[in-house]
Amino acid sequence: MAPGREHDVRRFDTCGQAWIGVLRHVWTAGVAGLDDSGPIIEGPPVLFEVASLSWEDPLLREHGDRVGLAGRARERTRPGAQGRDGPELRGPELRGPELRGAGLRGPGGVDRLGWVVDLLRARPWTTSAWIPLALPGEPAEALPCVTALSFRIRGYRLIMTGMFRSQNVYGGYLTYIPLRGVQLQVAEELGLPAGPLRVFVDVPHVRVADAERVAAVLTALPKPSAA
Repeated sequence: MAPGREHDVRRFDTCGQAWIGVLRHVWTAGVAGLDDSGPIIEGPPVLFEVASLSWEDPLLREHGDRVGLAGRARERTRPGAQGRDGPELRGPELRGPELRGAGLRGPGGVDRLGWVVDLLRARPWTTSAWIPLALPGEPAEALPCVTALSFRIRGYRLIMTGMFRSQNVYGGYLTYIPLRGVQLQVAEELGLPAGPLRVFVDVPHVRVADAERVAAVLTALPKPSAA
């Protein structure tokens, strides 16, 4: 199924399709901007859903960062990676380029995901199952790019939304797939199937330094992959 739009939510079947769609969104609608890392092409805010996410996605394997993908593969297979909480919650995957500093345990070691599970068990209709990942008063340079996670049950499926204050979408998939791991764990604890992963990015962008690489990827891919 080709990616579609409904009520301003872009929908994609795979992570690779979502990656290309968001890249095209920034490439075609972006304007010159500036980030802490230097000059960027800044796109309008974007909201999208992805149905299926995998490190084995053909588009990612063909056009993505092979070094980054290989590194994530090593993290998933390292000794002890498959602990009780799974690799996405304990290992470096959750502390990847966009999630570094985002804490799933609150002050005092509170288990935030456990709190979400308990709340949704007691009130499955609730819209209050939100986890803020930014700590009040922390330095601006320590503020995580993904600032909150939202969980809700609709249609007997668990839907999760990751809210990003800003993201370099050229490598965005390196975060989306670990987020899916968090969603799958909560869904398993609730005994429910996982619905789509929803992502909102307030400032999607690509670095000017990566512009040639982005152009090469978009030129190599057929138009049906575009959002």
